[in-house]
Amino acid sequence: MPDAGLMILICVIIVALTFDFINGFNDTANAIATCVSTRALTIRTAIIMAASLNLVGALISTKVAATIGTGIIDPESVSQLVILAGICAAIIWGLTTWYFALPSSSSHALIGGLIGAVVAQAGFKKLQWLGIKKIILALVISPIAAAVVGFLFMLILLWICRNQLPYSVNKNFRRLQIFSAAIMAFSHGTADAQKSMGIITMALVSYGALNSFTVPHTVMIACALAMAFGTAIGGWRIIKTVGKDIVKLQPIHGFCVQTASAAVILGASAFGLPTSTSHVITSSIFGVGVSKRMSAVNWKIAHSIVWAWVLTIPASGVVAFILYAVLHAFSQFFK
Repeated sequence: MPDAGLMILICVIIVALTFDFINGFNDTANAIATCVSTRALTIRTAIIMAASLNLVGALISTKVAATIGTGIIDPESVSQLVILAGICAAIIWGLTTWYFALPSSSSHALIGGLIGAVVAQAGFKKLQWLGIKKIILALVISPIAAAVVGFLFMLILLWICRNQLPYSVNKNFRRLQIFSAAIMAFSHGTADAQKSMGIITMALVSYGALNSFTVPHTVMIACALAMAFGTAIGGWRIIKTVGKDIVKLQPIHGFCVQTASAAVILGASAFGLPTSTSHVITSSIFGVGVSKRMSAVNWKIAHSIVWAWVLTIPASGVVAFILYAVLHAFSQFFK
């Protein structure tokens, strides 16, 4: 009989890499939508650039991975089924929001999934409440910070360019936007690929393959490649939602959105705080749009996106709770 724990561990690794792939697939829009919508880059060129820099960014640090892997639950006190149910729930929610072309948060989905699965196994007592509060606080504050930074940065740029012709401004910022898109793609790699690194390392500790939570280099490389490959495939539907449907962007606006978003994400990653790339860049677009005028923002689309944000943690938590119950019953049946 094969080792059941090992089989579940292999499933966790495969599903975690799939989650990373979907994250890259789903979040491609966050790094390149604005520069595509302003025609600074073609879609093909933008995706190649984003995939490459996602890969580089993912290999820089493991601070966010440690927060995800140890800040929500103690990896030594939960089963492999908890981890598997949690990440499967996050994937289901990510695919659901992708189908409806809504830029949701993989971070929120993953956190909700892990919480729901742990509660299904052992109730609320196994949750690391201090870590969860820290993570959720970061996820709540980062979009607000992005909106404020985007708004203020936009006002500064408009003041600097107040005496220039619109054609000259667009021409210059179309070039600068390529640089800002590159920084945004790099920051996405530093934040999002580490979530799967944290999950896989958590599973290795839970199984007993690791004595302490230290992300192996092979795990880093595998997660970085999975995200880069997902980015290369591209989330074409969400590119349209983020790049065009929320607010009509000019190159100066795209540069502002990407620079403000990258600054918030890189700052949070430096402290090991997970952020939602979707939330940060969408909030930055809101801030930039409001700097033009309130009516510049498509508030109907914004309303739908905010509802997707609010529902993500409880929805993925419920899905994970049900998945754990099903997987646990299935495992007991074959004992």
